[in-house]
Amino acid sequence: MRAIATLLHRWAGLAIAGFLTVSGLTGAVISWDHELDEVLNPHLTRARDSGAPIASLELARRIEARHPQVIVTGIPLRTEPGHSLAFGVAPRVDPATGKLHEPGFNQVFVDPASGAELGKREWGAVWPVTRETFVSFLYKFHYSLHLPEMGGIDRWGLWLLGVIAMIWTFDCFIGAYLTLPVRRREARVDDEGGEDTVVRGRTWWQRWQPAWRVRWKGGPARLNFDLHRAFSLWTWALLFVIAFTAFSLNLYRELFLPLISSISSLTPTPYTERPLAPKHRPNEPRVGFAEVIERARAEAAARAWLEPMGSAFFNRSYGFYGVQFFYPENDHGTGGAGHKRLYYDGLDGRLIGDRLPWTGTAADIFVQAQFPLHSGRILGVPGRILISLMGVVVAMLSITGVVVWMRKRRARLLAWARTQGQAPAQAPLRPAGAWMRR
Repeated sequence: MRAIATLLHRWAGLAIAGFLTVSGLTGAVISWDHELDEVLNPHLTRARDSGAPIASLELARRIEARHPQVIVTGIPLRTEPGHSLAFGVAPRVDPATGKLHEPGFNQVFVDPASGAELGKREWGAVWPVTRETFVSFLYKFHYSLHLPEMGGIDRWGLWLLGVIAMIWTFDCFIGAYLTLPVRRREARVDDEGGEDTVVRGRTWWQRWQPAWRVRWKGGPARLNFDLHRAFSLWTWALLFVIAFTAFSLNLYRELFLPLISSISSLTPTPYTERPLAPKHRPNEPRVGFAEVIERARAEAAARAWLEPMGSAFFNRSYGFYGVQFFYPENDHGTGGAGHKRLYYDGLDGRLIGDRLPWTGTAADIFVQAQFPLHSGRILGVPGRILISLMGVVVAMLSITGVVVWMRKRRARLLAWARTQGQAPAQAPLRPAGAWMRR
């Protein structure tokens, strides 16, 4: 059993090490995406004029008049002192080609007082990576690797990293099992070639304790192995949470929701009840933002919601509006679970659902918790700091794991060469049949 677990851990680790190194380091940075974006792009995020703000609907109308190839799909409804307003836009269908225009931007930044356009950018652009797109490039790279659309499917990166996360989740248990002490008395050679004798009479915990320690003065090889093993144990719970939530977020519709639905009941939402429109034939609204916003205002008052109306959006893929209610500076909602929302049909403007953070069935709450857990926002700023540190730890564990494998492989090759009567320098790089032992 232990030999099989060792092989599984070795090959799973080698398969995912590069991906986890990249995801860990990018995750450490994007925990602070909003703050970093404001530091890099004050010309976009800071308002230049003071005075009474212009109505957001009027600003949206002006954007569509200036850029007729796009439709405004996201409208901020509250202004913050000193901040610009960021409008989301999407390309219209070009009647000449039947495909979407390519305007080269999906965000427009506007000064709320003067109405002046401060700039525009393509959030998540692959190339060129500029100061304006750097943070969003890292953010999208973190969960999709920017893999291009192939065969009309643009989710290859999500699927790939989702599978990587599944392997990582299972490997968390395999790695933990391999740190457990051998239960019978034996003298064995440990992972770095040193004698590790199990002594009769010691308790199971006493025999497991060395796995939790880092011997800083044991030499480079021992230190590398201890860092890999001890840090994996001390942070195991966090590693498992990050791995599982990475799987749930990347394979959300494909595997995660069907799995949860088979265990517990989920409250239907417009995202789960409506079909996904083709990329070049998106849903077009027949009612406008103004009508939906007024209906949402009246509905929120009837429900006695205290949070002000913060933003509104139209989802072209599913054909519905969403109106969000939140206080300024609370862009991710309480504990990172998002905001109160009201959903309206894009064709007739009728109310089709709502979303209340941290409410619903057990399955609803579990689903809502995935992003807050993955991002650390469930614990506020301390949680984000923790996730940044864990990103570095994930990269370190991946690198040290590869180094452990390289050292063990080199030792096996030298041992094989000696059995063949060859000098170490003459040892072949890959003796026949030896791949099964590495």
